[in-house]
Amino acid sequence: MENGRDETVSDRRRGSWLNPWLRMGSGASTLVNPESSPIPKWSFGVLNPKNTTEVPGTILLLHGQGTASPPSNTNLKTTADGTIILSPQPSSSPNDPFNWPQWRRDAALFSLGLYCSVGGGMPPLLAAGFTDISTSYSIPVRRVALTTGLLMLGLGIGSVLAGPTAILYGKRPVYLASIIFFIAASVWCALSPDFTSLLVARVVQGVAISPVEALPSATIAEMFFLHERSFRIGVYTLMLLGGKNLAPLVSAAVIERVVVMVGGFCGVMLFLFMHETFWNRRVVEEVGDGSVKVDGGDTVRTETEKPEAAENESASQRGSSTLILTLPEPSTQTSVPEKTSMGVAYTSHRLSTPRLPFASHLRPYHGRLIPRSRAHWHHVAARPLLLFLYPSILYSAFLYACSVGWLVVISESVAVIYRSRGAYHLSAMSTGLVYISPFIGGILGSAVAGKVSDWVVRVMARRNGGVYEPEFRLVMVVLVAVCTVGGLIGFGSSAGAGDVWIVPTVWFGVVSFGCALGSTTAITFCVDSYKQFAGEALVTLNFSKNVFHGLVFSLFVTGWVESDGPREVYLWIGIMQLIVLLFTVPMFLFGKRAREWTAREGFIGSRPVIFREN
Repeated sequence: MENGRDETVSDRRRGSWLNPWLRMGSGASTLVNPESSPIPKWSFGVLNPKNTTEVPGTILLLHGQGTASPPSNTNLKTTADGTIILSPQPSSSPNDPFNWPQWRRDAALFSLGLYCSVGGGMPPLLAAGFTDISTSYSIPVRRVALTTGLLMLGLGIGSVLAGPTAILYGKRPVYLASIIFFIAASVWCALSPDFTSLLVARVVQGVAISPVEALPSATIAEMFFLHERSFRIGVYTLMLLGGKNLAPLVSAAVIERVVVMVGGFCGVMLFLFMHETFWNRRVVEEVGDGSVKVDGGDTVRTETEKPEAAENESASQRGSSTLILTLPEPSTQTSVPEKTSMGVAYTSHRLSTPRLPFASHLRPYHGRLIPRSRAHWHHVAARPLLLFLYPSILYSAFLYACSVGWLVVISESVAVIYRSRGAYHLSAMSTGLVYISPFIGGILGSAVAGKVSDWVVRVMARRNGGVYEPEFRLVMVVLVAVCTVGGLIGFGSSAGAGDVWIVPTVWFGVVSFGCALGSTTAITFCVDSYKQFAGEALVTLNFSKNVFHGLVFSLFVTGWVESDGPREVYLWIGIMQLIVLLFTVPMFLFGKRAREWTAREGFIGSRPVIFREN
């Protein structure tokens, strides 16, 4: 019995989604009964579900704020000043990535960000040299755009391959394998004897570099707490988009060959500092007598899962013991059917081991993290497609595609506008220098998206009784709309009118500023809404951006600019961007109800059994 009524299967399913009023004490987890007090209709502008407070992504962020404060006997860990509750809750082990020294976490972020700069620069790498490549291979300029589109196709395919591999085997071996194949593909590109060979090499290069888009946001979520995350994702976005803006500048002088040298340096940095960040937040350590030790050191009784409560599990898994600790936040790692055996050997070993020496983290591979009896590669690979059923992730995919994608679209037309049109006649070097403007815009946008977004979230959470909703991140979309829509229309209008070259160049920087805001907002909103699906969700976002946006637009945008001119083209692109961003309004209002609906329907069946006090 719980709260005067029998616990049903559906109750246990809802209990797997952790609510912000979770209380931890006496080694058992209990939930405040939402029926004891009426549920408010609004949560600072966000509509609450009518019948429950248990919604993935909604957490108690600030300590001591109104009625949402945890009770005085709470064991929840906070920051040093006691004002922010750490989410997710770290374990007591020094081997937990959340407990790594600050320098080590920042070194991992910098190493990964540097590689992301190289990877991010691959799609527009040849932008300034489109007309030169056209001349060298005796092909129309519009065909040269395929070098960008097909690379983005490779990025989309590669993300589908890298995502499930990283979930099952760890992110470190995927990153290291990626850099090796990337260097080889870059050599192939530099030595391609004809255009067909170059196209094939670019596809392979896209597959090789795809982990820089599919994995880093999930890696960041495994090393940094929620209140630190937006700034770090902003740093990642800065380096990713910075690479997109710096690569054409560098390639104006040297195309492809320098990439091999930079890639080699990135490989050394990744090997030394990008350690495995896997850590099962629900893992427990068995101590016998039907009891388990949880991360905080408490010992609790466990429950055996009944076959009738495992309707979505395979017959071989029915009746098994599921040992799950309900923490204030879902796992940031895997979202394959959530059993404690996922990575239990890896995580429990580190829980019971003193601080491991630095050299032990340099192993390229730590073994399969999730046994084949729990998940097969092809099953995990199919999961990103199911995430299109989740409104928050579908919205994030559109926002992310239209944030990063327009920068690639501009790069595909920049040679046509600055080199082929009568107004400018710039050289390849001068065209590359145009990218200084979007580089500066990207730096400013990433800075604003990180620090300002975190500040806005804290202010809104404080006014909401300390409770954080992922929809609070969407306030930044107002600035995204002003900068991207206005910047796209201004870029096309000034270029079409033949204004002095600095005018469209400045507008290019404004677009980059807005795109940095938009991409950071999309990632943080997506990860904060469904951190237990972080790995697959980033695959969904990047597949949408690379295939549905990047590849499709590369097939016609250069010819469209040549035939109709930049003014009309970018007017329509600005209108398309505005239409996408208008969906932010219903997402802000109904996003929490959508998250509750997906949790209740359980499209990907993430339903662990929770502890009950005996």
